[in-house]
Amino acid sequence: MAVDFQEERYSSTNSEKDDIKVQEVLETIADFDDPNIDRGEAMVGVLEDDSPYPEVRSAVANTDDPSIPCNSFRAWVIGLAWAILISGLNQFFFFRYPAVNISSIAAQLLSFPVGRAWAKVVPNVRVLGIQLNPGPFSIKEHVLVTIMATVAGSCAYFDRTDIIAVQRVYYGQTYSFIYQWMVVMSTQLIGFSIGGILRRFLVQPPSMIWPANLVTCALFNTLHSQTYAGIGTRGGISRERFFFYAWLGGLLWYLVPGYLFQGLSYFSWVCWIAPENIVVNQMFGYVSGLGMSMITFDWSQIAYIGKFQHVVLNWWAEANIAVGFVFFFWIVVPSLYYTNAWDSKYMPISSRTSYDNTAASYNITRIINSDASLNLTAYEEYSPLFLSTTFAISYALSFASITATLMHAFLFFRKQIWVQSRRSMHEQPDVHARLMSKYKQVPEWWYMIIFVLMFVIGVISIELWHTEFPVWAFVLSLTIAFFYVIPIGMIQAITNQQVGLNVITELIVGYALPGKPIAMMMFKTWGYITMYQALTFSSDFKLGHYMKVPPRTMFWGQVVATALAGTVQLGVQAWMFTNIPDLCNPTQKDGFICPNTEVFGTASFIWGVIGPQRQFSSGQVYHDLVYFFLIGAFCPVVAWLISLKWPNSFIRYVNFPVIFSGMGAIPPASALNYVPWAIVGFIFQYVIRRKYFSWWTKYNYVLSAAMDSGLAISIILIFFCLQYPDNGTIGLHTIQTWWGNTVYAKTADGQYTALWTLPEGSTFG
Repeated sequence: MAVDFQEERYSSTNSEKDDIKVQEVLETIADFDDPNIDRGEAMVGVLEDDSPYPEVRSAVANTDDPSIPCNSFRAWVIGLAWAILISGLNQFFFFRYPAVNISSIAAQLLSFPVGRAWAKVVPNVRVLGIQLNPGPFSIKEHVLVTIMATVAGSCAYFDRTDIIAVQRVYYGQTYSFIYQWMVVMSTQLIGFSIGGILRRFLVQPPSMIWPANLVTCALFNTLHSQTYAGIGTRGGISRERFFFYAWLGGLLWYLVPGYLFQGLSYFSWVCWIAPENIVVNQMFGYVSGLGMSMITFDWSQIAYIGKFQHVVLNWWAEANIAVGFVFFFWIVVPSLYYTNAWDSKYMPISSRTSYDNTAASYNITRIINSDASLNLTAYEEYSPLFLSTTFAISYALSFASITATLMHAFLFFRKQIWVQSRRSMHEQPDVHARLMSKYKQVPEWWYMIIFVLMFVIGVISIELWHTEFPVWAFVLSLTIAFFYVIPIGMIQAITNQQVGLNVITELIVGYALPGKPIAMMMFKTWGYITMYQALTFSSDFKLGHYMKVPPRTMFWGQVVATALAGTVQLGVQAWMFTNIPDLCNPTQKDGFICPNTEVFGTASFIWGVIGPQRQFSSGQVYHDLVYFFLIGAFCPVVAWLISLKWPNSFIRYVNFPVIFSGMGAIPPASALNYVPWAIVGFIFQYVIRRKYFSWWTKYNYVLSAAMDSGLAISIILIFFCLQYPDNGTIGLHTIQTWWGNTVYAKTADGQYTALWTLPEGSTFG
């Protein structure tokens, strides 16, 4: 192994001194037992003045040239152009089914030739003192452009503007553009300010790896032909050529499972053999089953839950998720289902739909008044709300993850948090922090000013318009977001897994403000989406940290792009409601049926209208699930006590917040996404990393970036060339209906068949 060779290389007369140096550095790198640290690999990094983490060394250069242009007119023009284009297009397609998401990876790829063309074509002159062409398109300009695009790319695909659509579609509240702008800006920029204030905890420490950023860094360095010590000395083809081959292969291959033979995507081959055997389909199916078929040939399905973290994430973290999935969804779920817990046999074993006591989809319109409040009499005459077994377990795991995160952070991270609260940038034991300390830092009062301004704007928006959302609830939602950012952020920075606050915010506001769906949505938006935004911006901060982008340039790029992208989104949304007939109607002729808006609106009915007291309180259907709060708090204590007794045992790799939150994508994700994901992760992060370390060092993250970007471009090409034209009628009676594209849907799994059929006219529960 390469690590063994490196250890031998450094074990000479200075080995004792080196050991002392390594030990001192390791003790300051992470003030907790970091399972990502390997002593042998860390020694190589420390002695070469590089990161102690081989993942970081292979993707990030340990040098910097402050003279490289970054804050250029060219970068701002290209970056803001992407912010406008991506936010507008994503908002437009957000309301359509099927939708297409133009990701920041597309901007990262396409901005490269644009920047190169600018450098070649635009004259090198000054206009009003501004240099139009500072020379070759630099890697730092490219990073700044991509960060602006990332801000825009993430805007549409979350609830921060969807709340405006839900108010309009379901509650008839069409407030002014000023109101909409203030709600959206407050949510996004409060998250930005929180992320900035807490960057000393989540960005500066070397142990905060943020694995997803390593793929982006590898792609930057590959495109710009950067060479550095961390990629090793392995021969073979260059990383640039390897990237092109993998990118082209990923782009061309997705045409097969994504369009020509979709059965390769939902490769539930066992169900094809016995399409009417319900139990077999429930065990081996991919649509409404538990996915024991274990195989897919669709990279988008493998990557769905983790944005390619199977190639990025350390195997110990992936193993936590895999073990958790097997235990809860292959052991617990069947045990509950086949013993008919919660009358589950009358429903599919796995589904993202809610049901009534006739096994039909729950009709929320039967229990609400004209003002969207609960009609208790109608509710009692109709039915309680029932969930599939996997859906119910996903709620239980969400409850457990909330308490497990706090307990884990207190037991394992409290020293790290205390130390980082007093440590400045130049004191960080990390080459990247030392290089970044040469730049002017962003004062924390800049972020505090933004926080205060956005807080005031938020208060104005909820007070001047009818929202039924009191200021004390606004403060409580922000308190929850701020309280959870550090523990959740540290777990995400180490494991690439984010614990969601959506369920806990819905639960709290459902009890605190019962019967007020608008207030429920606002509490969730400022409580959960604000935290999500804070961690998104923290991830961007780390990307700039790795690529040595001046912090103040980063600051203004993120703020301006955020404000511009949010404004463009709201403008596009307003135009669509004005100009597209029947927008958000299930029968809209062009497919603009607003599926995400429907999900968010339904959540407001369940948690804001029906309320958690009719779901989880004592005596209600799913009351037993609340005990997972206690389970979540108890498990990290057990792991901590065992680690005190046996600190070097396997328990150091057991992370209960990751186990509980790792299945947070279910639903809408399913075993189709988790099982192949775990298999690919085992191959790359365990087998190849251990046996072919030099190959892994040179190509692993380049492969991930290539497959990611190839898939993104392929999805866009297929959508615009084959699915969007002619209202989706291309190949309607040929390619769309042949056996390979319909076989998986004609099974009991594809038809969401329940084990028991309810006699006509009867009910359960």
